[in-house]
Amino acid sequence: MAETLAVRRLDRLGVVLVAGGIAATALMPFIYVKANRIAAGKPMLLLQLLPQPSVVILTVLLLLTAFATLFLRHAIARLAIATLCLAALIVAIGLVSAAATPPGSTVARMTPGGGFWVLFAVIGLVISDALVKIRLAPWMRIAALAAYTALLFISLSSGLLDSLSIMKEFSTRAPQFETEAISHLLLAFGSLAIAVVLGLPLGILCFWVPKLRAIVLQGLSLIQTIPSLALFGLLMLPLGYLATHVPLAAAIGIRGIGTAPALIALVLYSLLPIVANTVVGLQGVDPSVRDAAAGMGLTRWQILVGIDMPLAFPVILTGIRIVLVQAIGMVTIAALIGGGGFGIFIFQGLGQTAMDLVLLGAVPTVFFAFSSAVILDAVIESIRGSAA
Repeated sequence: MAETLAVRRLDRLGVVLVAGGIAATALMPFIYVKANRIAAGKPMLLLQLLPQPSVVILTVLLLLTAFATLFLRHAIARLAIATLCLAALIVAIGLVSAAATPPGSTVARMTPGGGFWVLFAVIGLVISDALVKIRLAPWMRIAALAAYTALLFISLSSGLLDSLSIMKEFSTRAPQFETEAISHLLLAFGSLAIAVVLGLPLGILCFWVPKLRAIVLQGLSLIQTIPSLALFGLLMLPLGYLATHVPLAAAIGIRGIGTAPALIALVLYSLLPIVANTVVGLQGVDPSVRDAAAGMGLTRWQILVGIDMPLAFPVILTGIRIVLVQAIGMVTIAALIGGGGFGIFIFQGLGQTAMDLVLLGAVPTVFFAFSSAVILDAVIESIRGSAA
């Protein structure tokens, strides 16, 4: 009888999320009204904005989401209510910032406060929890990611959020943003491609030669212990020497600062997950399968290509996923040595105490890392399901 009811017992995760939402609503600023981009700003709570229609709608949907999170059993219903609440949150911050901007002002800035970001995170976790409980197929997860990304881009392209300070920072740097976005992705995916080309053969060799395996994995593990900025610094001197004394090195773009040390450091950091997962994946192949293939007359290379690598591929792809997410995040540090990427905005914002400029670099970095993780997770699960 209890299974047929639409209302369930109190959800423990829901209690934590709702408590966080209440704290964000009652105690944390929803928006800061600033006289200029570096001023401290006047904090305004969500409850102080209640007369505005968009805030009233948001408040009602927040209450519905809280009830659904705590008591509603149907994950699809929780997902629908939380999605509406997320859309209302985005609309509310856009309309509130537009209403708070003084008419004709070009220097005033409206910045989302901690309350907005906590509510955004809480609603996102409610949506994620509902999606997990629905148990979407891998490709449906990618479709869900595409749908929420479309919602975000519609909000950005419609002009709804143009009054926010982060969008004003973007509008003054749109050409540079596009250039740095391309640089960021090229560095991340370029380092991944090089690491795969080097790491796969090295992983296969380590699997075949156990004595080499310990040396290589320990060496790559040692590289992981070096802080990224320190590794960039260690590479600057030898690469600068090469650029000065070897004309060909300078001709192909190798310098002490810039893309070259950033790319080399990213590749070095990326090798361990790929090599280690290649070894683990090959070790996970049932030896009896290899014995049967050898008994049929297949050579060592034929067994590797036709049996070992296809069976080990999901594990190897897991290593590639780790590398890609790690690289997307680490490229931000490369801006300190002239490597480009979204880190340019982060460090400029820190230098100017302009937190909205910091967000202009941080938010897309988080978005690309999260999207890459979701997509590759879905691909890995799909491959494992097909193999099963």
